[in-house]
Amino acid sequence: MLFGEIIRIAFQSIAANLFRGILTMLGIIIGVAAVITMLAAGAGAQKRIDDQISALGANILTLTASQFFSRGVSRDQQTLLIDDLEPLKERTRYIDAVVPEIRNRGQIKLGNTNANTRLIGTTYQYHEMFSFPLAFGRFFTQAEDQQKRRVVVIGASIPQRLETTAQELIGKLIQINSQTFEVIGILAEVGDAIGGSPDTSVYIPLFTAEQRVLGTREVDNISLQISDDVSLERAMVDIERVMRTEHKIQPGKANDFAIVDRRQFLATQQEAQQTFTLLLASIAGVSLVVGGIGIMNIMLVSVTERTREIGIRMALGATRLNILLQFLVESVTLCLIGGLLGIATGIGLAVALSHYAGWQTFIAPESVIMAFAFSIGVGLFFGSWPAHRASRLDPIEALRYE
Repeated sequence: MLFGEIIRIAFQSIAANLFRGILTMLGIIIGVAAVITMLAAGAGAQKRIDDQISALGANILTLTASQFFSRGVSRDQQTLLIDDLEPLKERTRYIDAVVPEIRNRGQIKLGNTNANTRLIGTTYQYHEMFSFPLAFGRFFTQAEDQQKRRVVVIGASIPQRLETTAQELIGKLIQINSQTFEVIGILAEVGDAIGGSPDTSVYIPLFTAEQRVLGTREVDNISLQISDDVSLERAMVDIERVMRTEHKIQPGKANDFAIVDRRQFLATQQEAQQTFTLLLASIAGVSLVVGGIGIMNIMLVSVTERTREIGIRMALGATRLNILLQFLVESVTLCLIGGLLGIATGIGLAVALSHYAGWQTFIAPESVIMAFAFSIGVGLFFGSWPAHRASRLDPIEALRYE
């Protein structure tokens, strides 16, 4: 029997029981679609983390206040002040830029529309250090910071929350905690980042925040850009030396601050994301196995139903290999069609998640190939036993079967 004829008969057999074939393929369709969707979501999250690592840079450390515990109760004791900035700039040997952040929630208002958002008081170097692109306007200058000017740079999603557009908001006056500020810049959309999304943040000059808006000299953290060709470990030792001297910490006493390489958090998050993606893909893969068991069951039923047909073919000269190939091809064909439909469904679901749920998804060609190859493997594995059983039927007994 020619291979082309085997394929033709396989399609005829599936078409003759179309509804049963569709139900049989459903497990494969769901399994392949689930694998592709889960891997796309995981790859999208992985890509977002990679982008954050790239944006963060390889030479940035973050200085934060330590967290103290008293009788088992966490005590957040703020120990970083604006006064710490100058010693870090003047007395450290390996730092190119010092960028503090004062963070708080605040109310912004345009006309009759208002929104609650995150206020960040920082310096002009913030924009340069973290490379957040501007869609319109500019970032504030060092002079505007020193003069305590009421200027503001806003995140990409703020105009929508104020029921306007970015172009219309540039140059407008808005209220921040009942004080008037001029909008001089709007950031391009960035997405999630360490410490919160810049898209939903509002940036004002540090000394404006200290004296006009937030009324505090305490800073939440200080980002430090390390000079090129200097190891982070050496820079950490230098920073610790200056801070312990500035805070008058006696030898043997614990630091009241912490020096953090924020990439470590991203690396941990990256590992967790990879594990989670693998877990989800494994769970989705179970659907493929269940679908394969369904195909085996249907193919065994098909062998029983077509026992007389098998006997006639053998009587007309079909070999056991022909019969084996016939049922194996039918099994693989079911999985092949189910795999193609599953790929289309999975891609559609990944696009829908990105468009409607706001998830970042990335469909890697390898995941599509892997899911498709696995579906074919399921057809071969679970179709082999029914095909083998069909090929081992005795022709005389098969012809007598009713």
